[in-house]
Amino acid sequence: MTDALDDPQSTFSGTREVDPRYRLDEAALDAWMAANVDGYAGPLTVRQFKGGQSNPTYELTTPSAAYVLRRKPPGVLLPSAHAVDREFTVISALAAQGFPVARPHALCLDEGVIGSIFYVMDKVEGRVLWDLKLPGMTPEQRRAIYDAQVDTLAALHSFEPDQIGLSGYGKPGNYFARQVGRWTKQYQASQTHPIPDMDRLIAFLPQGLPPEGPTRIVHGDFRLDNMILAPESDENGAPQVRAVLDWELSTLGDPLADFSYLLIAWAIPATLRNGLAGADLKDLGIPSVEETVARYAEKSGSAPPANLDWLFAYNLFRLAAICQGIAGRVRDGTAASAHAKTMAAQVEPLAAGAWAFAKKAGA
Repeated sequence: MTDALDDPQSTFSGTREVDPRYRLDEAALDAWMAANVDGYAGPLTVRQFKGGQSNPTYELTTPSAAYVLRRKPPGVLLPSAHAVDREFTVISALAAQGFPVARPHALCLDEGVIGSIFYVMDKVEGRVLWDLKLPGMTPEQRRAIYDAQVDTLAALHSFEPDQIGLSGYGKPGNYFARQVGRWTKQYQASQTHPIPDMDRLIAFLPQGLPPEGPTRIVHGDFRLDNMILAPESDENGAPQVRAVLDWELSTLGDPLADFSYLLIAWAIPATLRNGLAGADLKDLGIPSVEETVARYAEKSGSAPPANLDWLFAYNLFRLAAICQGIAGRVRDGTAASAHAKTMAAQVEPLAAGAWAFAKKAGA
C-alpha cells in the first residue's frame, strides 16, 4: 500500500500521540540519532503524523531542530511495498541536484533499533495546500501555484537517472505493461470481494498500452498536497516549492505516468475525492487540462499525450488497486490511518470511473 489516497491530506497533516501499534524505543532512537545525525542534540520529543496510510511517519523535535522519521510498518506486508530505503535513495540523489526535497540525514537498516528500518530527514516548514480549489486565493495566485506544480514535475523529469546515480533505481522499458501487471497483482492479493469493473480493466488495459517513452524518475504520487510551499510568494509573486514529499512509489519509468496521474484531478469530482471536475476553472483561475498539457509539453520538451482516455483509465485503476490494498490491510488489522475504511470504500467508484474512460478509449 501507499500514501496515495490519504483523505484528503498527505502524510504531513498534523500530529498526535504515537499510535500504540507503532510505538518505538525513544531511548534507542535518541542514541542512534546522536551517532548518525550531524548536529543532533536531545532531548527528543516524538509524535506521529496523522496522515500516512502506509509508512508510519513521526515528528522528531529537539530544542534546536525538527526532523521527520519514516519507518517500515510492522506486520505482514505486500512484497514490494513500504520500501523506505528506496525513498532515502531517491531523495538523497535529488537533494544533491538541488531539486526541492527534504534534506535526508541517515538511513537505518538495523531493525533492532526501533523494530523496523527507517530514515530521518529534515522537517520542512511551509504551506501544504489540501483543497485543489485553493479557497481564499485570487485567480492569479491559483494559476501561479498550478504553474509551479507543473514546472516542478517537468524539472523532475529533466534528470537523466544514470547521470545522478540512479541508473539501478528501476527497470528500463515496458513501464506501463509492468505497472498494469504490478497493480493487478496487488489488487488480487488484497481482494475482499469480486468487482466486475476491475476484472474488465485487468483484461483491457494491457491491450492499449501507450508507445514507450523515455526512462526518467517517476514520483508515482505527484499532486498538490505532496508539495510544501514557502509561506509567502517571492518578490515577483511566484510561489516557491520547498519540498516534494512522499517518494514511496518512485521508480524509473515513463514520465507520462506521473503527468497523467496529476491530470486525473481534473477528471475526479469533489464528491468522490478532492477533485476539480465540475468546478468553474475559469472563474477560479485554475488552468484547464488543455492549458496544463501545453505548459508541461513546453517545460519538458515532450509531445502532448495522445491517449488521455487510456491514461485516465489506467490511473483510476491504479488508485482503485491502492484503495483495495488499504481494504486488505483493514481486513488484516495493519492499516495505519483512521481514514483507511473510508479509502477502502472508494474501490468500486474508482473502478467504475476507470471503466468509463476505458470505454472511451475503445474497450
